[in-house]
Amino acid sequence: GDLLPADGVLIQGNDLKIDESALTGESDHVRKSLDKDPLLLSGTHVMEGSGRMVVTAVGVNSQSGIIFTLLGAAGDDEDDGKDRKG
Repeated sequence: GDLLPADGVLIQGNDLKIDESALTGESDHVRKSLDKDPLLLSGTHVMEGSGRMVVTAVGVNSQSGIIFTLLGAAGDDEDDGKDRKG
């Protein structure tokens, strides 16, 4: 159940399964390997196995950071619109 703190590319793995439901809504665990689907995303959880990755993005530059930034921007637009009306 370790939380991945950053986006990265898998460089070494042993029967690695990731819970990506926080980002995709898919409840099935996703098997990650070097030759098939090596991308690991921040905000997801390691459910089985182990691995090493090269970090490619952190914070607001990660996939979860981009999503939160976009959600925040959408919320700001809605708030701005309410302020102008009232």
